[in-house]
Amino acid sequence: NANAVGVQRIDDTSGAVTMPEQPAFLARASSDQNNIAIDTDVTVLYGTEVFDQGGDFASNTFTAPVTGRYLLSFGLRLQNIDSAASSYEAKIVTTNRYYAAFVLDPDFGQDNGYFPLGGTVLADMDASDTAYILVRQNGGTGQTDLGGGDVQTFFSGFLVC
Repeated sequence: NANAVGVQRIDDTSGAVTMPEQPAFLARASSDQNNIAIDTDVTVLYGTEVFDQGGDFASNTFTAPVTGRYLLSFGLRLQNIDSAASSYEAKIVTTNRYYAAFVLDPDFGQDNGYFPLGGTVLADMDASDTAYILVRQNGGTGQTDLGGGDVQTFFSGFLVC
C-alpha cells in the first residue's frame, strides 16, 4: 500500500521502494561568500536547506543520527578565480577524517570568471559524527567568491547502509 506508514514503502503500481525515515539532506548557499580568505581553511556556508529528511543538518554541518556509511557530495562555484593562487582545495571534513583530493590549479594564464569544483565520498560515520565542507585558496589575492543562489554551491548526503 503506497499510503502505509512504516520504515519502507512499496508502491503497488510501480514497485518502487522508498524509505521515508532514511537520513538525507540537500543544502545550498543562499548568497555569495565573497573574497574568501587566503591560506586559511574557510567553512562553506549553507543558508538554505532544500530538504532535510530526519532533521540532521544545521549550521553548515551534517550530524549522523546512526552509525553507517554515508554518501556525501558537494559542489562549489568558484568565482573571480585568481590565476596567481598556487591552488584551490576543497575538503569534506568528518569527525573520523578529512578527504582533500579535490584540488584545482588555477593557472589559466589569466583570472577566470568561474570554475566548478566538487566531489563525492562514501564516508564511515558513527552516530553523532559530523561532516562539513572547507575550501582553501593557497596564495594569490583574496578576491575569490563562492557563488550562492539556486544550487551553485551545495552539500548533500544520505545514509547508504
